[in-house]
Amino acid sequence: MGGVFFKTKDVEKTKAWYQKHLGFATDDYGSTFWWNDLEHKAATTQWSPFKQESNYFEPSKKDFMLNYRVSNLDNLLIELEKEGVTLIDKPEEFSYGKFAWILDLDGNKIELWEPIDKAFQ
Repeated sequence: MGGVFFKTKDVEKTKAWYQKHLGFATDDYGSTFWWNDLEHKAATTQWSPFKQESNYFEPSKKDFMLNYRVSNLDNLLIELEKEGVTLIDKPEEFSYGKFAWILDLDGNKIELWEPIDKAFQ
């Protein structure tokens, strides 16, 4: 799991609540959880509240979006396209990884992330 993103009425109050009651270390983006993958490399999962009016989850009408960590995003996208999976927009690349978006069979937007975890250290 790369991340859990959801809409909330008040992002700052939501982050403060999770910080106070569950000990989340929050910043502008939410909270980053550190863990080790099967090869014992440092890895991250992101928890992020979004403003209620955010359109980041479109075309899905849901108030949440899941992000999945993947390896070799370019090859995965080729395979997904062959299988008829709906790709949304073009992949994007940042200092912390590559991203692409797809729709599942229920129309939920899924974010695929080939991470560069060391960027968060």
